[in-house]
Amino acid sequence: MYRAGKEKRVAEQEEKREEVLEPERSGENQAAAEEEDLSVQLEKALERNRELEDKLLRMAAEQDNFKKRMQRERESALKYAEENILRELLPFLDNLERAVAQCKCSPDAETLLTGVELTCKGLLGALEKFGVKPLAGEGQPFDPNFHEAVAMEASADVPENQILQEYQKGYMFKDRLIRAAKVVVSKGNVEE
Repeated sequence: MYRAGKEKRVAEQEEKREEVLEPERSGENQAAAEEEDLSVQLEKALERNRELEDKLLRMAAEQDNFKKRMQRERESALKYAEENILRELLPFLDNLERAVAQCKCSPDAETLLTGVELTCKGLLGALEKFGVKPLAGEGQPFDPNFHEAVAMEASADVPENQILQEYQKGYMFKDRLIRAAKVVVSKGNVEE
């Protein structure tokens, strides 16, 4: 009986130990499953990271290509910006060449003068299309910001510091002076 009781206690202890070990084993299985799950999640996160890095590199390359394309287009636009102006000016060169050819064939200076005047008028009109305008000349007040005095002369008819004569026209491009007018300025009525 003693032995049977002892065996019974040993059997009970074995059962208890197995019950204690059973949760440990199921905990190990659970930990292994969690580890495997974390490993899968990590692999997915790494794959997503690779995809995002690849996408970022492509976007950076696209942006770089866009910048280069815009730079090329800007350079091309600047390189050929004057083309429209030149197209407008070429007909006037043609007209001047015709006037010279006409002068060689005909001694009539009046025809040549008319042709040259029309060409000058047309050329000025073409320049005005692009924002070029002549400065006001004779009879206007002298302004050193727009006029270059090449001489001063006495004049009874023109007041002092007024433009007496214009040697070379001055021109503005929009709001900027591109060439100052070369003028003779009146000293006024100077009595000697």
